[in-house]
Amino acid sequence: MTSKNKKQFGVWMDSMHATIIGNTTSEDGDFILLAHCKNEANSSNSSEKNANNAEKTNQHKFYKEILSHLQNAEEVHVTGPGTEQEQFIHYMASTPQFKNTVAKESTSNKLSDEKLLDHIKSVFK
Repeated sequence: MTSKNKKQFGVWMDSMHATIIGNTTSEDGDFILLAHCKNEANSSNSSEKNANNAEKTNQHKFYKEILSHLQNAEEVHVTGPGTEQEQFIHYMASTPQFKNTVAKESTSNKLSDEKLLDHIKSVFK
Protein backbone atom coordinates (compact mmCIF):
# COMPACT_ATOMS: atom_id res chain seq x y z
CA MET A 1 0.00 0.00 0.00
CA THR A 2 1.47 3.37 -0.94
CA SER A 3 1.45 6.30 1.43
CA LYS A 4 -0.97 8.13 -0.90
CA ASN A 5 -3.68 5.54 -0.18
CA LYS A 6 -3.31 5.66 3.61
CA LYS A 7 -5.71 7.58 5.81
CA GLN A 8 -3.39 10.32 7.02
CA PHE A 9 -4.27 13.23 9.26
CA GLY A 10 -2.52 16.23 10.71
CA VAL A 11 -3.59 18.06 13.84
CA TRP A 12 -2.34 21.40 15.15
CA MET A 13 -3.42 21.78 18.75
CA ASP A 14 -2.90 23.65 21.96
CA SER A 15 -4.93 23.30 25.15
CA MET A 16 -7.86 25.34 23.79
CA HIS A 17 -7.98 24.91 19.98
CA ALA A 18 -7.34 22.26 17.36
CA THR A 19 -7.21 22.34 13.56
CA ILE A 20 -7.61 19.02 11.76
CA ILE A 21 -6.24 18.32 8.27
CA GLY A 22 -6.91 15.08 6.39
CA ASN A 23 -6.27 13.54 3.02
CA THR A 24 -9.23 13.16 0.71
CA THR A 25 -10.42 9.85 -0.60
CA SER A 26 -9.64 10.90 -4.17
CA GLU A 27 -6.85 9.30 -6.19
CA ASP A 28 -4.50 12.27 -5.76
CA GLY A 29 -4.71 12.05 -1.95
CA ASP A 30 -4.80 15.83 -1.55
CA PHE A 31 -5.02 17.23 1.98
CA ILE A 32 -7.89 19.47 3.03
CA LEU A 33 -9.01 21.31 6.15
CA LEU A 34 -11.53 19.08 7.94
CA ALA A 35 -12.44 20.96 11.11
CA HIS A 36 -11.66 23.41 13.88
CA CYS A 37 -12.36 22.25 17.44
CA LYS A 38 -12.50 24.34 20.59
CA ASN A 39 -12.08 23.24 24.21
CA GLU A 40 -14.70 24.48 26.65
CA ALA A 41 -13.51 27.03 29.20
CA ASN A 42 -13.58 25.85 32.79
CA SER A 43 -16.13 27.51 35.02
CA SER A 44 -15.26 28.42 38.57
CA ASN A 45 -15.66 25.66 41.14
CA SER A 46 -15.88 25.71 44.90
CA SER A 47 -13.02 23.26 45.41
CA GLU A 48 -9.73 22.39 43.77
CA LYS A 49 -10.82 18.76 43.39
CA ASN A 50 -13.96 19.77 41.48
CA ALA A 51 -11.95 22.17 39.33
CA ASN A 52 -9.45 19.41 38.43
CA ASN A 53 -12.26 16.97 37.63
CA ALA A 54 -13.98 19.53 35.41
CA GLU A 55 -10.70 20.28 33.63
CA LYS A 56 -10.07 16.56 32.94
CA THR A 57 -13.66 16.06 31.75
CA ASN A 58 -13.40 19.02 29.36
CA GLN A 59 -10.02 17.82 28.09
CA HIS A 60 -11.44 14.34 27.33
CA LYS A 61 -14.45 15.87 25.54
CA PHE A 62 -12.01 17.98 23.49
CA TYR A 63 -9.93 14.91 22.58
CA LYS A 64 -13.06 12.90 21.66
CA GLU A 65 -14.24 15.72 19.40
CA ILE A 66 -10.86 15.71 17.60
CA LEU A 67 -10.88 11.91 17.29
CA SER A 68 -14.36 12.01 15.76
CA HIS A 69 -12.76 13.59 12.66
CA LEU A 70 -9.97 10.97 12.44
CA GLN A 71 -12.07 7.96 11.44
CA ASN A 72 -10.01 4.96 10.26
CA ALA A 73 -6.76 6.89 10.72
CA GLU A 74 -3.59 4.98 9.90
CA GLU A 75 -1.14 7.84 10.47
CA VAL A 76 -1.53 11.02 12.49
CA HIS A 77 0.96 13.87 12.84
CA VAL A 78 0.24 16.14 15.82
CA THR A 79 1.93 19.50 16.17
CA GLY A 80 1.58 22.59 18.34
CA PRO A 81 3.16 24.38 21.30
CA GLY A 82 3.74 22.84 24.71
CA THR A 83 2.96 19.28 25.75
CA GLU A 84 -0.69 19.03 24.74
CA GLN A 85 0.22 16.94 21.66
CA GLU A 86 1.97 14.33 23.80
CA GLN A 87 -1.05 14.05 26.10
CA PHE A 88 -3.36 13.71 23.08
CA ILE A 89 -1.19 10.96 21.55
CA HIS A 90 -1.26 9.02 24.85
CA TYR A 91 -5.03 9.43 25.03
CA MET A 92 -5.37 8.27 21.42
CA ALA A 93 -3.16 5.21 22.07
CA SER A 94 -5.36 4.23 25.02
CA THR A 95 -8.43 4.24 22.78
CA PRO A 96 -9.05 0.80 21.18
CA GLN A 97 -10.02 2.29 17.81
CA PHE A 98 -6.66 4.11 17.52
CA LYS A 99 -4.26 1.73 19.28
CA ASN A 100 -2.63 0.67 15.97
CA THR A 101 -2.49 4.19 14.53
CA VAL A 102 1.03 5.49 13.92
CA ALA A 103 1.30 8.84 15.69
CA LYS A 104 4.14 11.34 15.44
CA GLU A 105 4.54 14.72 17.02
CA SER A 106 6.43 17.95 16.54
CA THR A 107 6.41 21.38 18.13
CA SER A 108 5.34 24.51 16.31
CA ASN A 109 3.83 27.90 16.93
CA LYS A 110 0.33 28.75 15.71
CA LEU A 111 0.13 28.22 11.96
CA SER A 112 -2.42 29.62 9.53
CA ASP A 113 -4.62 27.03 7.85
CA GLU A 114 -2.64 27.34 4.60
CA LYS A 115 0.74 26.95 6.33
CA LEU A 116 -0.58 23.99 8.31
CA LEU A 117 -1.74 22.34 5.06
CA ASP A 118 1.74 22.85 3.59
CA HIS A 119 3.42 21.52 6.75
CA ILE A 120 1.26 18.36 6.86
CA LYS A 121 1.81 17.73 3.13
CA SER A 122 5.60 17.93 3.67
CA VAL A 123 5.43 15.54 6.65
CA PHE A 124 3.65 12.83 4.65
CA LYS A 125 5.70 13.09 1.43
